[in-house]
Amino acid sequence: MEKHAPDPIIIKSMFSKVAANYDKANSVLSIGIHHLWRKKLVYLAGTKPGQSVLDCATGTGDLAIEFKKTVGPNGTVIGTDFCSEMLAPAPAKAKSQNLDIQFEQADVTALQYPDNTFDIVSISFGIRNVSDPIKALQEMARVAKPGGKVMVLEFGQISIPILNKAYVLYSEKILPILGGWVTGQREAYDYLQKSSAAFPCRENFISLMKTSDCFSSMAYRSVSFGIAYIYIGVVK
Repeated sequence: MEKHAPDPIIIKSMFSKVAANYDKANSVLSIGIHHLWRKKLVYLAGTKPGQSVLDCATGTGDLAIEFKKTVGPNGTVIGTDFCSEMLAPAPAKAKSQNLDIQFEQADVTALQYPDNTFDIVSISFGIRNVSDPIKALQEMARVAKPGGKVMVLEFGQISIPILNKAYVLYSEKILPILGGWVTGQREAYDYLQKSSAAFPCRENFISLMKTSDCFSSMAYRSVSFGIAYIYIGVVK
């Protein structure tokens, strides 16, 4: 995996270029379904009022916002991303919904937070862009409390052959064109499509979680027939 690991400098540059139109592109490419996936992740995490949450690779803050709606005014949510341009719109998005969320720049493979701090630590559509996914899982688990949850939402491959063929056609031929049209950065969406198609999913991602040696139990749920998967790790 290391041989083909994403280069952090290239990834940061790519996301800085698409940041201004990232939300618009997501809405066009997924017809808004990605918001439902995030809501499901918050539900599957068993999120409760008053809990503390760290959302890594938060981008423009969508998952952090969903968590804050559930943990409420007595709960805390911190959203982090290693790309400052991606984070730039997040505070205003949260403020427009009267949500108090702290946003900070951070690398998920080297988090600046103490051990055993958060009830839930999450990452959505970010772990496949990390140079060392196992190190990211270990860092997320380190800052989570024992018995807390590490939640991962990531694209995968559809297991139903006829649906997979249709989705592959869309993702290879149409998605990069649409993404390029909205953001002016077609090469970024070529990369995102290829990385989604190649990244381990289902039991293969569970194997990465096992290798991290941080979790007492691991499970996953597919969303939208396997376009994406939600992984749940209970921290040792």
